[in-house]
Amino acid sequence: MKLSQYNYNFTADMLAKYPAECRDESRLMVLNRKTGKIEHRVFKDVVDYFKPGDIFTFNDTKVFPARLYGNKEKTGAEIEIFLLRELNRELRLWDVLVDPARKIRIGNKLYFGDDDLLVAEVIDNTTSRGRTLRFLFDGDYDEFKAALFKLGETPLPKWIRTKVEPIDDERYQTIFAKNEGAVAAPTAGLHFSKHLLKRMEIKGIHMAFLTLHVGLGNFRTVDVEDLTKHKMDSEQVIIPQQTAERVNEVKNAGGKVCAVGTTVMRSIESSVSTDGRLKPFEGWTNKFIFEPYEFSVANCMITNFHLPYSTQLMMVAAFAGYDLLMDAYEVARTEKYRFGTYGDAMLIL
Repeated sequence: MKLSQYNYNFTADMLAKYPAECRDESRLMVLNRKTGKIEHRVFKDVVDYFKPGDIFTFNDTKVFPARLYGNKEKTGAEIEIFLLRELNRELRLWDVLVDPARKIRIGNKLYFGDDDLLVAEVIDNTTSRGRTLRFLFDGDYDEFKAALFKLGETPLPKWIRTKVEPIDDERYQTIFAKNEGAVAAPTAGLHFSKHLLKRMEIKGIHMAFLTLHVGLGNFRTVDVEDLTKHKMDSEQVIIPQQTAERVNEVKNAGGKVCAVGTTVMRSIESSVSTDGRLKPFEGWTNKFIFEPYEFSVANCMITNFHLPYSTQLMMVAAFAGYDLLMDAYEVARTEKYRFGTYGDAMLIL
């Protein structure tokens, strides 16, 4: 498959700027891979497609306030910092993206907050926009982290809205978010409400959790026509023993194993035994899934409607089948489904 095959008729008005009023009342397209049938439902109807003993696997990563605004020393020029990854807790080293990057050089000091609450020194260049910062702060680690997060802003992608609003603090986070470390939300999980999870529990549908800390690499532009030459950035994954056992029990019993989102699917496919069973795992993955690909564990998935040329679109096309998915996207366009992070959802059976 080539990059150019993952374009479709997309216009900016298809992109959701805000989430549905209630998490579980976004629209749901149900796509059957065997029959090609498409149904149009509301997301809370998703339980109708599962039986007692089936299992949903969720990503319980928690988004942290990764975007900071500050000023460069001497010139006072405004700068934006996007925190990517904490490198060293004791030394307070972070990998970040800076904007504008061309004037931010090694040795520069950057100031954040009223009375310059935080100061950071640039100590390395990592990519064209990437830098390593050492934060200078008089206080213990907990005080430093509190100051960092106080100054930080919810890292809502700017292609949704340029300005973060109070609603985003709650809605750009799943209700089961637990393990802090993501700079972007696992969007398929945003559709689940406490009421919906309770209904699933009452019906006897199992739930299991893993963690993939979503990084900006998940949204990095693919700039090569030959997809085999694209490299995904590594992201941290933790699959607990209990999750692996519960998923394998359902798989062995012939039940539905539903991956909630592309991050869950990528995590699962990064730790599979030779006989197609999920293995516990703690490490990093840079797995890039596109057609042709044979999936090992999950036999259904929930996902949002993804943007053209995105790696998420490529993975979903590999799972659903390229032609079937592209036909479904055309239906979604004509039926005015909402695309993107805050958009509607698709259940692929």
